[in-house]
This record gives sequence, structure tokens and C-alpha cells, in this order.
Amino acid sequence: MSSEIYFSNNYRDLCERTGTGAGFQFEFSCSRCYDTWRSSFEAYTGERAASWLRKGTDLAWSLLGNTGRGVTSAADGLAGAGWGQARDHAFQRAIGNAQAHFNRCARCTNYVCGRCWNAAQGLCLNCAPDTAAEAMAAQQRGLNDMASQRAYAAGQQGGQNYDPTTPRQLVCPQCRTETHGAAYCSGCGYHLAQSDHCSSCSAVVPDGAAFCPGCGTRR
Repeated sequence: MSSEIYFSNNYRDLCERTGTGAGFQFEFSCSRCYDTWRSSFEAYTGERAASWLRKGTDLAWSLLGNTGRGVTSAADGLAGAGWGQARDHAFQRAIGNAQAHFNRCARCTNYVCGRCWNAAQGLCLNCAPDTAAEAMAAQQRGLNDMASQRAYAAGQQGGQNYDPTTPRQLVCPQCRTETHGAAYCSGCGYHLAQSDHCSSCSAVVPDGAAFCPGCGTRR
């Protein structure tokens, strides 16, 4: 098997180094949809043997004394020394199995799962999208664009009756209620955004005045 290691960006190391559950397992993910595949768990026999030796030494501690410490230290040293090489071999085996579940795109070099692979083109679906899916997506975009254009045109037509010069207040100065541009506040009934000129004689009407000082017209 080649010594080269792939899947450098889309795998997760699930290995456990210590304890009776020590072993090797790796999780690989698709670069497009992020679905994952896990390799089968492989027990690390070196650490398991050390763990059982530790347990046996603990039980016989009263008989072994300091000799027990030497035995467990030696076992720990052997287990630790073999970990790195054992992990690399397990990783190589996991990669070999993962290659049956992933494809490497010749264009973007990403590894993708079978659902994200365009087998006819030998490329991932990001680089060679499915034609039928793209056609349906384009049809929906066209439908949405046309609906938006017609809605915009309808808004323009309705805006012909909107007078942008009419004074409006969006928040009532009396009770701070949002008014949404109404003439009167829905919270306190305050008359909002009143013109500072009389509608009859065009005289300036002071703020707070109920009647025009020029002609007496009620504001």
C-alpha cells in the first residue's frame, strides 16, 4: 500500500489512546454535502494489554510493592512506543476503505460521496451539475423573477395615488406609538404631521394652534 496519506482536510480522528477502549477509528466527510462515513473500530492491543496489566498490578499491589510500579511503567512505555506506528497503519487501512465511498474530483480535487458525484463526467456535482436539476432550478428562478417584476410594476401603478409631499410622522410625538404614516395616532388620537400653513389662506399657523390666526379656519 502507498505510504502517501490523503483526506488531509476532511477527516476526523476518533482514536482513543488509553484505557480498555483504546483503538483506532476515523471519520471521513464529503466536501460537498458533509455527509460522513466512519471506518470500523480497530482495537489497540498494546494499550489493552497494558490496561489489564495495570488492573492486575493494582489487585496484587500489597504483594508486589514497588515492583508493581516498574511493571506498569514498562507496559505503559511499550504501549506508548507502538502507538504512533499502529495509528499510521490503521489510518492507511481506513483510507483504503474510504476510497470505496468517496471520489476525487479531477477539477477541484475535492473528495465527494457517491450522491455528489457526476459519474458520467468524472467530476463532482459542484463542477459538473446535474443538467435536469439545473434546468428545474433555472425555471424556478425565471418564475420568481417574472413574479417579482410584475409585483414591482403593480407597486408602481399603485404608487401613482401616493402623494410623497404630504407631511408624515412615523412616531407620535405625544405617546411614542408607531403611526405608519397615518394622519392620527392610533394610541392617543393626536393629529400627526399637521401643515404649518393654513389650508384656506396659506398663512403660517404656529405649532399647537387649533385655528389659523389669519382667517380663523380650524386647523
